[in-house]
Amino acid sequence: MSDSHHISSAVVVTRPELTDKVASRLVMLEGVEVHAAKPGKIVVVIEGPHSSVLGETLIRISAMDDVLAAHMVFEQVMQKKEVRDDERTDAA
Repeated sequence: MSDSHHISSAVVVTRPELTDKVASRLVMLEGVEVHAAKPGKIVVVIEGPHSSVLGETLIRISAMDDVLAAHMVFEQVMQKKEVRDDERTDAA
């Protein structure tokens, strides 16, 4: 069991008319949340037990139909002791 939790944000680029279609598929991926979408761009958060899970998820997103590009913007590693019982962090 890992003592850390990895969180990453990414921007997914699509053709403007396909953004909603792609966003609806992204929310179906485990560990992926869509936080914002406007024509041509989607901001997602990817979570997992280690960075390789984040990388594999980003590769899967990049390979999806109608995705032009997917770029990781930020990654944070949190130790399990930084996560409270309600799964919120003490970081903020």
